[in-house]
Amino acid sequence: MPYPEDELHSTEELILDLHPHWWFFAKSAAMLAIAVILAIATLSVSWLSWATVPVAVFVFATLVWFVQRYIRWVSTHFVLTSDRVIFRTGIIAKHGIEIPLERINTIFFHQRIFERMLGLGDLDIESASKDGAQRFEDIRNPSAVQNEIYKQMEANQIKAADRISGGINRAHGVAEAESIPDQIAKLSALRDQGVLTEDEFQMKKQELLGRM
Repeated sequence: MPYPEDELHSTEELILDLHPHWWFFAKSAAMLAIAVILAIATLSVSWLSWATVPVAVFVFATLVWFVQRYIRWVSTHFVLTSDRVIFRTGIIAKHGIEIPLERINTIFFHQRIFERMLGLGDLDIESASKDGAQRFEDIRNPSAVQNEIYKQMEANQIKAADRISGGINRAHGVAEAESIPDQIAKLSALRDQGVLTEDEFQMKKQELLGRM
């Protein structure tokens, strides 16, 4: 079940869409396999017939556990886009986290020895938000995911710088036909929006006042 692209912004690009590593439901799968083996043994050996009901209950319980874990695996997404990190889990009762790339400070990953062998680990993302650090477990190839997030953060910073540069160029290209007070008012609005810094605003303002 892929992450729905209609939940992305119009200019947002989907980079990674990951379900948890298969280890997420490995324990439940192993217990189900043991239950099936016990059921086969119970049906095959006559003197174990007394255990038919307990084994049947055990098989049913492990099957329910496996199905529950599998549904959770299918409905859990760790998503990286060109603008943010998104975590979603659940079908009926849903839980989600979104972290804009520009608010991420540091990314750590943790792998025990057997996790390195299987290619999974935990990812910690520290951000400038009220929740602080967030841990995401059972991430496939966490070192590669870490590198890709840093790559998208860098690309996001370049895009932000380009937007600011474009705003400054637009401010510097204000039509001469406009009155100087109107031009200063527009520059003030750009400063209030964060497109221009205070120094850039004052410099352009003095330049315009010098023409009066």
